[in-house]
Amino acid sequence: MDLPMVAGAASTVLFAAANLPMVVKAVRTRDLRSYSGTALVVGNMGNVVYTFYVLSLPWGPIWVLHGFYLVSMGVMLGLFTVVRRRTRSAGYTGDGQGTDDRRR
Repeated sequence: MDLPMVAGAASTVLFAAANLPMVVKAVRTRDLRSYSGTALVVGNMGNVVYTFYVLSLPWGPIWVLHGFYLVSMGVMLGLFTVVRRRTRSAGYTGDGQGTDDRRR
C-alpha cells in the first residue's frame, strides 16, 4: 500500500468512528429532537448524487467511507421519519401544546 491509500484507509476508520456513536445513540434512544429533517433529506440527496462520482473511482477506502455514509444517513432519515410520524399520531408536538408533551 502506498501512502495515499494508507491515509485514505486511516481517515475512513476515523470518520466512521466519529459518526458511529451518534447513529447508535439515535437508534437506541429514538430521540431525534435535535436533528433537522431538512438537513437529513439534503444530506441524503447529496450522498445519492455523490455516489455517481464514487462509482467512477477505482475501488478503495472512499468506497467504504461513502458506503458507511449512505447507510448511516439513510438509517437516520428513516428513523427520523418513523419517530416523527409516531409522535405526531400520539399528539406530541414538542411545543407544550400537544396531548402528550412528555420530555424524555
